[in-house]
Amino acid sequence: MRNQHDLSEWSPILKAVAERMIPKDAWPSAVEEGVLGYLERWAEEDETAWKELLEPGLRALHAQALASHHRPFQELSADEQDGMLSDLEHGRVQDWPVAPNHFFNFLLNLVVEGYYGSPQPGEAYGRKSWEMIGFRPEPLSGSKSHVAEVDPQQISFNQLKDRYDAVVVGAGAGGSVAAAILAESGLRVLVVERGSWLSYDRVGRDHLRNHRLSKYGHNTGPELEGHPRTILTQDGRERVTLPYEGDYHNNAMTVGGGTRVYGAQAWRFHPEDFRMATRYGAPEGSSLSDWPIRYEDLESYYDRAEWEVGVSGDGGAHPECGSRQRQYPMPALPLTLEAERLSQAAAKLGWAAGPVPLLINSVERDGRPACGRCGECVGFACPTNSKNGGHNTMLLRALATGNCDLICDTMVERIDTEAGRHATGIRLVHAAGGKVQRRQVQAGQVVIAAGAIESARLLLNSASVEEPDGIGNRSGNVGRNLQGHVYTGTYALFDEPIQDGLGPGVSVATRRFSHGNGDGIIGGGMLANEFIRLPLTHWTRAFPPDAAKWGISGKAAMREGYVRTSHVQGPIQDIPSPDSRVRLSPSVKDRFGNPVVQLSGRIHPESLRAADMLAKQAETWLWAAGARQVWQTPRGTGLSGGQHQAGTLRMGNDPATSVTDPMGRIHGYDNLWVCDGSVHVTNGGVNPVLTILALAFRTAENLVKQA
Repeated sequence: MRNQHDLSEWSPILKAVAERMIPKDAWPSAVEEGVLGYLERWAEEDETAWKELLEPGLRALHAQALASHHRPFQELSADEQDGMLSDLEHGRVQDWPVAPNHFFNFLLNLVVEGYYGSPQPGEAYGRKSWEMIGFRPEPLSGSKSHVAEVDPQQISFNQLKDRYDAVVVGAGAGGSVAAAILAESGLRVLVVERGSWLSYDRVGRDHLRNHRLSKYGHNTGPELEGHPRTILTQDGRERVTLPYEGDYHNNAMTVGGGTRVYGAQAWRFHPEDFRMATRYGAPEGSSLSDWPIRYEDLESYYDRAEWEVGVSGDGGAHPECGSRQRQYPMPALPLTLEAERLSQAAAKLGWAAGPVPLLINSVERDGRPACGRCGECVGFACPTNSKNGGHNTMLLRALATGNCDLICDTMVERIDTEAGRHATGIRLVHAAGGKVQRRQVQAGQVVIAAGAIESARLLLNSASVEEPDGIGNRSGNVGRNLQGHVYTGTYALFDEPIQDGLGPGVSVATRRFSHGNGDGIIGGGMLANEFIRLPLTHWTRAFPPDAAKWGISGKAAMREGYVRTSHVQGPIQDIPSPDSRVRLSPSVKDRFGNPVVQLSGRIHPESLRAADMLAKQAETWLWAAGARQVWQTPRGTGLSGGQHQAGTLRMGNDPATSVTDPMGRIHGYDNLWVCDGSVHVTNGGVNPVLTILALAFRTAENLVKQA
């Protein structure tokens, strides 16, 4: 560990720099908000960056101040200090031991983290900096806060039975539905969850380690050590990536899966999403295909998912997106101030727009309260337990039957099969107290619901003499067609406040651009206002390109811009590619010695064209709402997957071009099923969770008939 004296030696200049990056005005300065303590803790945790970047930079800054002004930096006037820092920011100094602008930006980011980030453990939750900009993390006054959750009953590794009627791999959206339907039919079910059950307090509220901003870690598993993946680069090299890094494409690995921390948008796919190839043709380099089912085949299951899991919305708001049997079980949450402004603008443009359907209680339901409208929705667990996910709806139903066992912190290493036609059971591995345990469990039926990336990995890792390339992979399709969503959109700055701070934030949407966009655009997407931004995500992503990000001007821009900035964005219908895929790494293994996932591929050019179109439409919407300045959301071009991962075990009628049949059963097998986004042929221009739920109801119902 670094000597404390090393840091104390530089405390005066660190304090001076921090005070200029976020000066005192009517609101506290960086130092008054405890930033020095944050920097000290950070330096203890990252000794390498301190020694190789910050300490040499501070030493050079000190020497430069002496050379230019004959006084230490901390004794200079504010204008002199600002001038020197501006020179660093723009690289206007020479002969530095480190890149001056890199040093400046690195330190600025740390200061901002300490000022706008979540309080340290033991400190009162809430900051003056949050009050200054108008960010309110807690539920509304009078709403129930930190509602007690039902801890799902678990069994230990030693309590496992030798045989179950059905085993479900994964306790997320699809797995929880499958478990409930199977257990309620009388089958004896085992649910195996790789992650832990994480209570609200264990998920935590760290603004730098969550599924919205994962700079240093995440909050829902897997552990950072022992669970890498790799990326196959364009030049054929294999690069390791860790669970909190963006190209890992991590979906939460915990009881509830992604539903534990999701934003809970509950969209049905558009009827045309099921026949993309017929409507548009398959562009070069793509694997765009029609689904083997239609919207009409799924409509009753969409209805069932909405009513049994719990969706709030307005059933008449988006009629162009398919017929429906009945209204949602709960009314839509009230429109926010931003949504009212955008609704008026949509009407002015002649666009149809309406409330966003959400798997969130708008009224008390099933003993859990209505949404508390907090500012920390997506990326975190719900403080009022009002979000409806696998962990607090369908999985609890399964466990309540007495026919379902849940085991956590346990990984399925492989599926055992017989003659390449019948699954006989699973192989489990579990670690506790430094000891690794393994055992085999037999099963009458096996349901895979581990997410599109890990489900494909499991099949590939279950190779046998009959299937040397992995289960269901005789035609080489397992792991191909990985897709998620390219998100695109636009920010806008208004003259007056447009944010009222009421969560979840996302409130109004248009699906006008799902299809029929002309100019050869294939598909399209949905546009909606965005969730409440964390202060750090606003500073990182939502500043106008020409805005100052530090000093008294930067502080004013943050204070004045936070409530005056709108963000309209949405996902576009990704065009799948056979080269976007999941494989097993030939060289990297996990903590248990199994090959990890190797990811490869890039976004299809037609997806990027559609994204550019949608971003321009977002601009049009925001200009119509009265914005004074707009700028587009940057988008990437790398592999698409993320938390909306899908497509790697696509369904179809032909085993030569698909992995599962139209019911989600692996081709050639009589008892091996998939209940997650892996089976999606295309992933819609909206969030896919409601389709995952609906398909899981359909597949599980069919399984029961044949069990």
